[in-house]
Amino acid sequence: MMLSQYELEALLLSLKVAGVAVAFSLPVGIFVAWILARCQFPGKALLDSVIHLPLVLPPVVIGYLLLIGFGRKGIIGEWLYQWFGFSFTFSWRGAAFASAVIAFPLMVRAIRLALEAVDTKLEQAARTLGAGFWRVLFTVTLPLAFPGLLAGVVLAFARSLGEFGATITFVSNIPGETRTIPLAMYTLIETPGAEGDAARLCIIAILLSLISLLMSEWLARWSQRRLKG
Repeated sequence: MMLSQYELEALLLSLKVAGVAVAFSLPVGIFVAWILARCQFPGKALLDSVIHLPLVLPPVVIGYLLLIGFGRKGIIGEWLYQWFGFSFTFSWRGAAFASAVIAFPLMVRAIRLALEAVDTKLEQAARTLGAGFWRVLFTVTLPLAFPGLLAGVVLAFARSLGEFGATITFVSNIPGETRTIPLAMYTLIETPGAEGDAARLCIIAILLSLISLLMSEWLARWSQRRLKG
């Protein structure tokens, strides 16, 4: 199946946006997942609920909140633009930011479950042998949780590929800049006589999502087999 220039542009932009979204949110996701898996503190349930809000809020609401917070005239966005000349609005960076926010709960949940499955006695044993916190984290905890970490990355990547509502609300639908596969499909659906092109993009989106979900399932099973020895 040969892709048209329009389809190829949307596909490449979607992969770019999803890749950047996952890459920049992964360190934060690991940090937050570790806090939820290993720490007990007042307000933990509230923090957990706030992190998972993007799963239950309409994506348009998330996009609106991003707009008033990080838009050119937003609470934080205006400061970023004045001091650094940087703006999320009307750019692929904003699309990546919106995708990262929407996919973040899935990443955190997968990594948290993987961390909770790691036997803390192994971490304690490493500490008794003189290993510091960071050495334990990078040589014991994360290697054992690695399959779950990868599963979280794959799920977040798949969710980022399908993000629509927050993206179009926050950064609009600009060809070559923010028009990812979902936005390209929306444009084609609104265009008379373009149903066939929309169907082709639909097939591409289904295949990408299916591959990601199959990979995530395989990683989850691999993780279970590895932990059982």
